[in-house]
Amino acid sequence: MRPLRVGVVGVGHLGKEHARIYRSLDGVELVGVVDVDGARARAVAQKHRAEWSTSLDLLFGRVEAASVVVPTVAHHDVAMRLIERGISVLVEKPMTYDVAQAEALVAAAASRGVKLQVGHVERFNPAFTAVARRGIRPVFIEAHRLSPFRFRSADVGVVFDLMIHDLDIIHVLIASEVSRIEAVGVPVISPHEDIANARIVFANGCVANLTASRISLKTLRKIRLFAPNAYVTVDTQEGEVQLYRKKEGFDEVARRLRESSGLGALQELGRLAYGDLVEVERVTAKGDEPLRAELASFVAAVREDRRPEVTGEDGLRAVRVATRVVAEIRKNLEAIGYDPRTGSLVT
Repeated sequence: MRPLRVGVVGVGHLGKEHARIYRSLDGVELVGVVDVDGARARAVAQKHRAEWSTSLDLLFGRVEAASVVVPTVAHHDVAMRLIERGISVLVEKPMTYDVAQAEALVAAAASRGVKLQVGHVERFNPAFTAVARRGIRPVFIEAHRLSPFRFRSADVGVVFDLMIHDLDIIHVLIASEVSRIEAVGVPVISPHEDIANARIVFANGCVANLTASRISLKTLRKIRLFAPNAYVTVDTQEGEVQLYRKKEGFDEVARRLRESSGLGALQELGRLAYGDLVEVERVTAKGDEPLRAELASFVAAVREDRRPEVTGEDGLRAVRVATRVVAEIRKNLEAIGYDPRTGSLVT
């Protein structure tokens, strides 16, 4: 079988990892890399025995698929140029930070008959996939995504930088449309919100409470799911899952507790430990490097002409919800007199 010919546009912090992985995948030929920084493009290309350029022209007519790993502000223009040349693309998250641009990419990919995948890499995290396979349908989700400030993401706020991962994940878990959003956020270091909290209510009654911060001194990636008869904690950074379920006999103990009035019965029930009634299953999730799994899935979608695991429509949905969260944050900042031009409160 002829190798699938691929390229990478943008080989900075993350893009160079795309190049590394493509070079290692069976049945894939890394043709070339493109970056506005010629020295950086040359260094990555030489390391992986590929060609390099500062122009997209290098890839036209020579590759069938490409990763777009440039700053978010350039996602639309770069991806559109590739799509118009019949090249399937994997666009890093966020797909764009403009709904109209995201819609245009989805429409263009459909029109040209090429694949459009969005780089929501947490979908491929072994800890998340271990939970998703169990089919748990939560009624409440609490997520915390904290990180130190990284200047390479300063072109967007924390909602599009970090929270968008969880906005995508909760859609998979809840599978319902958003009906209401409340959100607050504060710019601390950048002109955009650097810490944000969103309470999202879904049409089926489920609620998600998401917190994202990029001014933390530590990195944290935790999601808690509350469902009938189950409680799940997911640490996607450490790859750990804990599942709490009622043991057999729990309901009988609960019935006796409700109906008991005698001191002796209450004392007997009171001697029961938490572990006597609740089973705790601990899972250490193991699997492929998430980025490698993501790129392998993209390659398979292009080669086998099948639907990507994270579609352009998925990316568009996350952009739409993120846009609504940011709009709520800005509305609340305006209400307290915050002036984004000066970065201070109007007195």
